[in-house]
Amino acid sequence: MTVRKTIFWIHLIAGVAAGLSIFIMCFTGTVLAFEKQIVAFAERDVRQVKPGESASHLPVAELQKVIKAAHPDAKPTAITISADPADAVVFRLGRDGALYANPYTGEIAVPTTTRTHDFMHFMEDWHRVLALVGDNRPIGKAINGACNLAFFVLAVTGLYIWWPRKWRTKGLRRSLWFMKTDNGKARDWNIHNVIGLWSAPFLIILTLTALPISYRWAANLIYNVAGEEAPVRTGPPGSAAPDSSIPPPTSGTKPASLDDLLNAAKNAIPEWTEITLRLGGGSQPQPVTIAVKAPGAWPRTATTSLKLNPYTAEIIQVEKFDDLSAARRFRSWSRFLHTGEALGYVGQFIAGLASLGGCFLVYTGFALTWRRFARWRNSRLG
Repeated sequence: MTVRKTIFWIHLIAGVAAGLSIFIMCFTGTVLAFEKQIVAFAERDVRQVKPGESASHLPVAELQKVIKAAHPDAKPTAITISADPADAVVFRLGRDGALYANPYTGEIAVPTTTRTHDFMHFMEDWHRVLALVGDNRPIGKAINGACNLAFFVLAVTGLYIWWPRKWRTKGLRRSLWFMKTDNGKARDWNIHNVIGLWSAPFLIILTLTALPISYRWAANLIYNVAGEEAPVRTGPPGSAAPDSSIPPPTSGTKPASLDDLLNAAKNAIPEWTEITLRLGGGSQPQPVTIAVKAPGAWPRTATTSLKLNPYTAEIIQVEKFDDLSAARRFRSWSRFLHTGEALGYVGQFIAGLASLGGCFLVYTGFALTWRRFARWRNSRLG
């Protein structure tokens, strides 16, 4: 068997074995390409407010009290404030959505409908764990992880198979662009070849950047290649030991207010555009973590991370993207290259378009495989 035939059969077997999961990941990836923008547009009625006559905001701590009174069961995990005076203060509830507070009136709003948000999370569950729940989620993650690895093999072997063997005009056109034909097999081959050749480089990036998300060994490999020690997983926040960077508070010392913490972040980075304060749930003293976005950041998803003393609001550590180790910078890049967000709207569009191309590759691949099987069966029966 020739090298080309060997690669072809690897390509075909991997495609048949993983095709269904790959189609699901590609379809949901197409839908999720602009997830944040779509959800923000659908919830624009509560995310936008009219600035009051007074330009000053109500204290965030006061807004938090209003939320506790109006929604006693709500457990915010983070608070986000924007420099745009028309943006509401967001109290994030993890995967359960968010509550939006008018910083001028204290009015608390929830989206009129959460159908868009819920649909996107439904797509995300299919994309990550095949929509399995509870104890079955790791099974779905393992299946999708293995099929993503198969997709990487398909993209690499496909690039070899789809590459024109002879750079003649007619053959080159069939490989590089769509041709009109009434022959079903020729049509599927042409679509499969053209979409595969153009999308393979982007699909290789998407599948490679998904590996650290699916597998711990892939994430650790990034650190090992960079000559760094991989971070060790820790238990839940409540089980963490007290942070040595925080001097033990004296008896009766109260934690700093949310507004003191946020003001410290604003003063540290005056050009801020968005600040997210993560709310801890641990019983032991831990630094307060605040992520700050500033204009002109590169990559576009980069933030400056601040760690503050929870009692004095004193800044303990400032960590910009450039301060991260090589492995952590690459890890951050890979995470947002997978969604395209690292390159903005253009990157998201390319990621979505490549995912859509993957759907057509699965369909035409199955169609070509079925024709091959039918021809083989007929030859055996005939």
